[in-house]
Amino acid sequence: MKPAARKKIIQVIGFLALRAAMFLVLAILLLFLYDIGKKGGGVISWEFLSQAPRRGMTEGGIFPAIFGTFLVTVITAVLSVPLGMCAAIYLNEYAKQTGLTRLIRLSIRNLSGVPSIVYGLFGVILFVNVLRFGTSVLSAGLTLGLMTLPWTITASEEALKTIPNAYREGALALGATKWQMIRTNVLPYAVPGMLTGTVLGLARAAGETAPILFTGAAFYLPFLPKSLGDQFMALPYHLYIMATQHHAILQVRPLAYGTALVLIVLVLGMNMTAVVVRYRLRRKQR
Repeated sequence: MKPAARKKIIQVIGFLALRAAMFLVLAILLLFLYDIGKKGGGVISWEFLSQAPRRGMTEGGIFPAIFGTFLVTVITAVLSVPLGMCAAIYLNEYAKQTGLTRLIRLSIRNLSGVPSIVYGLFGVILFVNVLRFGTSVLSAGLTLGLMTLPWTITASEEALKTIPNAYREGALALGATKWQMIRTNVLPYAVPGMLTGTVLGLARAAGETAPILFTGAAFYLPFLPKSLGDQFMALPYHLYIMATQHHAILQVRPLAYGTALVLIVLVLGMNMTAVVVRYRLRRKQR
């Protein structure tokens, strides 16, 4: 067999293996979504989405958990988005490529892979005990913000690296300052990728349980938090309790599936928001 024919056969086999892997992953994902949707769709109603839980979470809805998840995600975004983007801009555009810079980047990559429970324990020490914020919305949001920060920095820096150096050199050649060059010739083209990575990081944070387990999430609160210093209910922790710790697991199992469906829709909605924002910004650039 000729080498060209052999390479073509290997290429075809490789593509078939990739397609098979893709369809297998999609099939598993669709099966998972179908099972959650079938078992949880029956309990979804306006009452379920707008009312507080009653009788030990065996009746009522999950509105306090939805509101708490939204509130803590907003605090996470306030901390991680501007700080992460500014750090990425400095590392990619201003910092000299020295051994220290490479060490900082390596540390950020490693922090992205740290288990979330470690961030939860760190949040307890720093925000709950040292800063005395207590177990509260603020402590949980700041803990999730720290967990999301390495992800935001990495995604933003990778988006900045995709911008050709010719864009920078052209602006500098025309007499623009470095910040003017970044603001006019780099950021407009990098923002879609930066926002996409940021929103994906926030979607991941919204579905985390471990970081909020000890920093502010409550087992059962039939009312909304009145301030950032109060405890709160959250969808991931609410689902964890009903699925594993509730005194009547079989009775609340349909409610657990309904909560899982709402959480999946929330995370998928944030992911789709990232895709839509990126598409519109890139279309506007064209």
